[in-house]
Amino acid sequence: MVDAQSLLSAEAVRERAHRLLQVGLEDRLPHFRVDLARLDTAVDLVLATMRRNYPLGEIPFHSRWRHFIIDGEDRWAAIAASAGWSDPIARARAEFDLAIVSVLLDAGAGALWRYHDNVSDVAIGRSEGLALASLDMFDSGAFSATEDDPLRVDAEALLRLTADDVRRGFQVTEDNPLVGIEGRVELLRRLGAQLAAQPAVFGGAGGPRPGGLVDHLLSRAGGGAIAAPDILSVVLQQLGPIWPSRLDLGGVPLGDCWRHPALVTDDASSGLVPLHKLSQWLTYSLIEPLQRAGVTVADIDGLTGLAEYRNGGLFIDTGVLAFRDPAAAELDYDVSSPLIVEWRALTVALLDGLAQIVRERLGVDAAAFPLAKILEGGTWAAGRTIAFERRPDGSPPIRVVSDGTVF
Repeated sequence: MVDAQSLLSAEAVRERAHRLLQVGLEDRLPHFRVDLARLDTAVDLVLATMRRNYPLGEIPFHSRWRHFIIDGEDRWAAIAASAGWSDPIARARAEFDLAIVSVLLDAGAGALWRYHDNVSDVAIGRSEGLALASLDMFDSGAFSATEDDPLRVDAEALLRLTADDVRRGFQVTEDNPLVGIEGRVELLRRLGAQLAAQPAVFGGAGGPRPGGLVDHLLSRAGGGAIAAPDILSVVLQQLGPIWPSRLDLGGVPLGDCWRHPALVTDDASSGLVPLHKLSQWLTYSLIEPLQRAGVTVADIDGLTGLAEYRNGGLFIDTGVLAFRDPAAAELDYDVSSPLIVEWRALTVALLDGLAQIVRERLGVDAAAFPLAKILEGGTWAAGRTIAFERRPDGSPPIRVVSDGTVF
């Protein structure tokens, strides 16, 4: 029998995504046809997007930190510059606090919601708006249990967080609706409970707090280095209990893992497709704080592309993926729907193929141009660009019913 822990890894996400892609290339998937001849169209759009957004070719990693930059101003860097931490590790703990809470609040906002930024006097939607709202709450001490130390997240504060707190912080009204508020708040409360329940992991830095994970990872970093997939494994194991009850294997909760009938194995894991989108997005966002603290993060390409609607929308809108039944595009889908699982898994595998072509075109290798840069420089932004070209509100090509904990 496959150990359930083996599904809590980037390797499992990649291996099973490519299995489904192979089924698709054999034209045996129930919901999508795959046309690799169209992949060059997606590559062209990604390269054009990279050149437009990063004309000097200096592309950073795809992470939450990019969303704190508004009109060229790095809001987090400005806050950090005056924080006065005692050492780089203290800063890393605060950055873990911020990144973990902000990413957990990052599930899709919906097309209508906007956050009014008092600095720029601009209403900002989607991921950038969610990031700024969470940053402003963090800066105000909304997640801290210590009045004279606002730039931290404490289990105690998370456990008493209410939906109204988030509505106020995110400026939610009847005219400015944010999808999945209850799901987001419940996720943060579950985080608070997990922090409190694991003081050996999260309590070593004046916790329990998410930033305690810095010390836990440092204890595992041999020679001051740690591999990105190992960070993900820690995230999945230590934060796994916060996710809503979904699938489990042998009593082990599997998080962002779903069933699809075309993924067949000869053991108890048959049909299980792990994706771990938010956990991988979080892991990408934890790399830079560790690097700033002097830790070497290796094998960044060991993580996968993110199974979310901008990357996935890129492949539908460029024709790489086509609905087997065109009428399916007009329906709404739960995240557990086999069609959505199929779409997300194909997205992960196709991102690997696209990355290989992008590197060949640019004459670089994976070490110089890891997937984290391709996601940031191109695929995510290209997916958004083509979405707005195809649909006035920039919505994804498939309507997903979100509970605020997946997309």
